[in-house]
Amino acid sequence: MSARKHVTPIQGEIIEPSNVHERAATALVTVGAMVAVADRHVSAVERDEVVRFISDLGLAAYLTEARLAAMFDERAKRLEQRDFANVVIDALTPVSDLSLSPDLLAISERVAVADETLHPHEVLAIKLLRLLTRGLPQAKPVEQTRRASGAEQCHGGELERERDL
Repeated sequence: MSARKHVTPIQGEIIEPSNVHERAATALVTVGAMVAVADRHVSAVERDEVVRFISDLGLAAYLTEARLAAMFDERAKRLEQRDFANVVIDALTPVSDLSLSPDLLAISERVAVADETLHPHEVLAIKLLRLLTRGLPQAKPVEQTRRASGAEQCHGGELERERDL
């Protein structure tokens, strides 16, 4: 029997999300908390960035900002425990069929720089997330534009994408 079976639910945690938006919000909160925990100092600005990002997307509008903040705090606590990998896997698995990769990467980058310090462990957490999301479906553009096709540029032999941070 796995150790995860004995984990008791935490306040603010969504046990059996049935709503696609709610599952996406849970994944985004978890990824944001994962990056925030990476430097071993979770700050209020990192939590606020996660809440703002999800609110701006309009996901699960019935989840108030206070509820999202509580979810973030609880996820951050869970991610400091030994089974942190299970927390991430459990949050990402239900959304593996969604085109959420760009949003997961965007929130991770925004959280990493929210406290105006980019810690090496936050960079490692983002690299890990990039590896995890490679297998997830990518968002399909509705319409190809000149700007979109020019967004990827070769710089110093490496492919870079423009980012709005």
